[in-house]
Amino acid sequence: MGLCYSGTSYCGWQSQPGGCGVQDHLERALAQFLGCPTRTVCAGRTDAGVHALGQVVHFDVPLQREPSSWVRGVNAFLPRDIAVQWARTDLPTTFDARRSAYQRRYRYVLRNHPVRPALDHARVGWTHRPVDLDRLRAAAQCLLGEHDFSAFRSSECQAHSPVKTVQAIDIWREGDYLIFDLRANAFLHHMVRNIVGSLLAVGNGSKPVSWLAEVLASGDRRLAAPTFMADGLYFIGPDYPAEFNLPPTSTRIGLLI
Repeated sequence: MGLCYSGTSYCGWQSQPGGCGVQDHLERALAQFLGCPTRTVCAGRTDAGVHALGQVVHFDVPLQREPSSWVRGVNAFLPRDIAVQWARTDLPTTFDARRSAYQRRYRYVLRNHPVRPALDHARVGWTHRPVDLDRLRAAAQCLLGEHDFSAFRSSECQAHSPVKTVQAIDIWREGDYLIFDLRANAFLHHMVRNIVGSLLAVGNGSKPVSWLAEVLASGDRRLAAPTFMADGLYFIGPDYPAEFNLPPTSTRIGLLI
């Protein structure tokens, strides 16, 4: 299944004892639709407050239904801010939502304006200081390729290795909005938010362009900028080999970008 959700009201993707995770709501909806409990596996866990445009999950059940039935049926039991976008029942048993993905993509949308957002509250990040786009792009170059990203890793991260490969970081401006688009084989806990926070320290002139490379090389989380707000962060989704022929994810975020 492909899912879209607003993360504002949830404590992240992962199931929690209090039932506040997106996974909890999805599995409750599946249980109501199926008449039996089932567990789901996702392509990438999102933090509390983080949104998703193309989260992908898989699960194994004995029940056969048409894809359209899965979409309509499960959506009938989901909250209004979580929606199944598509379903596939013809994938090979080798498909795994997490392990089959070869890269993942996040987008951070940031309002760069003296006044905080109102209608876009919780849907975009915000910084009031002027930000230089050329400085952002220059600093980001050092993050491309395979590196140890311990300096941008949360202390709660459960990943087996801090070494990840960043394929691309694209940064551009549309009106009052700055957009950061990051692609990597995988991301550490808080990695995108920590990178964006550190890039902004360079972009607003607080730190020199060379500072980001020094932070990366240090492997010391204490030297990087504070973790930036979750508002405005979107999990665009995973990419899979063409053989699976999964539907593409729209990258349009509501009426914004």
